[in-house]
Amino acid sequence: MGKERTFLIKFSSRFDHVVNLLGETREFLTILEMGRPFPSQDYFDLAPVLKRLYTPGSWILPEELAELRLSLRTIDECLHFFSHPSANPFKLLKSKAGNIEVPATLLNEIDRIMDEKGLIRDHASEALAKIRKEARNKAHANEKIIHNILMNARNSGWVAENTEITISDGRLVIPVLAAHKRKIRGIIHDESATGHTVYLEPEACLEINNEIRELENAEKREIIRILTHFSDLLRPETESLIKAYDFLGEIDFIRAKALMAKEIQGDKPIIKDYPVLHWQSARHPLLLISHHAKNKPVVPLNIDLTKDDRILVITGPNAGGKSVCLKTVGLLQYMLQCGLLVPMSPDSETGIFENVFIDIGDEQSLENDLSTYSSHLLNLGMFIRESDSATLFLIDELGTGTDPSLGGALAEAALEKLSKTGAFGVVTTHYSNLKLLAGKVPGIINGAMLFDTDLLQPLYKLVTGKPGSSFTFEIASRIGFPEDVIEIAKSKTGKTHLDFERQLQEVETEKLVLEKQLKEFQIGNKFIEELIAKYEHAKSELEKSRVSILEKAKDEAKNLLEQSNKIIEKTIKEIKESNAEKIKTKATRDDLAKFKANLSQVPIENLNKISTPDESHQPPRWKKGDRVSVEGRNDSGLILQIKGELATVDFDGLKVVISLQKLKPAKKSEKKQGGPYSAIINELNEKAVNFKLTLDVRGKMADEALQIVQKYLDDAYLLRIKEVRILHGKGEGILRKVIRELLSGNEEVESFGDEHIEHGGAGITKVILR
Repeated sequence: MGKERTFLIKFSSRFDHVVNLLGETREFLTILEMGRPFPSQDYFDLAPVLKRLYTPGSWILPEELAELRLSLRTIDECLHFFSHPSANPFKLLKSKAGNIEVPATLLNEIDRIMDEKGLIRDHASEALAKIRKEARNKAHANEKIIHNILMNARNSGWVAENTEITISDGRLVIPVLAAHKRKIRGIIHDESATGHTVYLEPEACLEINNEIRELENAEKREIIRILTHFSDLLRPETESLIKAYDFLGEIDFIRAKALMAKEIQGDKPIIKDYPVLHWQSARHPLLLISHHAKNKPVVPLNIDLTKDDRILVITGPNAGGKSVCLKTVGLLQYMLQCGLLVPMSPDSETGIFENVFIDIGDEQSLENDLSTYSSHLLNLGMFIRESDSATLFLIDELGTGTDPSLGGALAEAALEKLSKTGAFGVVTTHYSNLKLLAGKVPGIINGAMLFDTDLLQPLYKLVTGKPGSSFTFEIASRIGFPEDVIEIAKSKTGKTHLDFERQLQEVETEKLVLEKQLKEFQIGNKFIEELIAKYEHAKSELEKSRVSILEKAKDEAKNLLEQSNKIIEKTIKEIKESNAEKIKTKATRDDLAKFKANLSQVPIENLNKISTPDESHQPPRWKKGDRVSVEGRNDSGLILQIKGELATVDFDGLKVVISLQKLKPAKKSEKKQGGPYSAIINELNEKAVNFKLTLDVRGKMADEALQIVQKYLDDAYLLRIKEVRILHGKGEGILRKVIRELLSGNEEVESFGDEHIEHGGAGITKVILR
């Protein structure tokens, strides 16, 4: 049933239908990925048998009954799987099982009639049990009789010494030497090829064998009666059972699609109800299977076709992958609209097209007197007439097959016309004039297949936005084409054209390297800028605290002086009033001494260490190697370099560029007392020094990895780092899935997705923080 459905697969442009088909297969793929037990055998199709039983008096055959039991059990197990609460996530598949049921009475009746070996049980009916019992008794008696006759024949020398009883036409017979065949009364059933041996049924066994044969016929009649009776019970359930088998066939088909998706690493991208191609890490499934068998990697395809950039013109060397790119686009889009999962990142976006037009290969026809160029022109003309904004066209080697200058002009005009229809398309070509259409004709963009100019080999990587070179002479040289012929061709072509082609590809290759280095520099520079801003903020807060402490100390000193003056004045007054009486004077002096002792406990000397912000001093002359400190840090650093008014200072591995005016000598014997922000600054310093922009959780269990990732994101957010990467590997995709579920629920995460294929692709998740 599943096989039959594969022949019914067809292209659909109905958005809801395509989404539903892909969703069903994705759900079953999840079942396979989770390792959930699901029935995987006995998918027999009994629908034709059930339809035959519509006729009253007909009966099901024993072998058909065995398959019916096995397949009904499979259906029952499928229904049980989807009825369990754990199957709630599989809504689309579960809905298919909604109105299907297998009557328990049928399975019970089959089990009563048939044993596990597929044989009708003795007790399927009383009559059958009686017939089989009698047949066994007759057979036992017959064996006893013929055994005695065989022993007598052996003793008489009528049979060979090692002769045993055998069966001929369902009857027990004795192999007798032809010379002695008349010594035993009976019927000869057969003889050996040489004629030396005859197979004889003794006369004494004839009657009992006839009775056994009659019992066998009675057994067959009783079995037919039992099966007819069962078929009568089955007949009213035929319609519902046919629906159940239709469900079984569909489940078998969806399971097959999921198994294929697992083999080709297929997944369900984001489907839009309008034409668009935003594909990441797309691969040709047949190429993937072929390379996997040879343990070779497949270079993935990233392609973007939008409403503004609809037509991609791919140029590049022969055997560089242009046609593979074009075929990958056509095959994957067609597979998607047939309801098949495709090998690309699930973060990819793809739309729905009404038409897919393809012109690949040589369609010349002797019968219709068509040349290669004529057949291409017929296709191209049809594309122009029939294309609209819901069309995807794919043309390999546009304009070839005729004079290059004329063919290039016609191809250019055709491409301009196709652009006006609003259609989407991918075109491969070697014509230079088509490269110039990008930017001139709305909707057309260039693409190039990269080529390693040092190793003279293709990289099979598509980049958009720039045209590519054909590397005609480089490839000819690589395959051993005569060098003298190549040199003559170069002289005929002209140096300007050759330099342009070569430099075009070199610039594109170097651009990728520079873009990677620039990105790393921007991330590092932004990190330093944010770190400096944090230090400036902390310093400002510390300055405010310093001024507050200074004002408080001045107030305390003022109050202390006022209190001291009052005590001294009181002491003088008491001495005068007592007329210098010794006892009174002594008591007054003791009170003054106590106050002095209390006063000595106040750290007034600390006030001398506090300087006002406007206090002027001569700045020291710094040099390389001086150990210095700055406001906001409780540790010292070493000057590594001085340029003008800026110094590079190393604080335990953290290099900071800071103004010379903000430096002060480091204290050797005494640590600077930290203010209210020193602990925070110290923690930030430590996190900043040890923080890495890529977190590796490969090999971790899911729960452990989630804890590590959450702490890592908290640290990144605290340090105001905008972009980080999480290396989880590809494998079975479990870590990738749970980590992305965590990221999707984190308010601090602005966006996330696969890293660029050059830097790890689907094995790394790039995270942008708010």
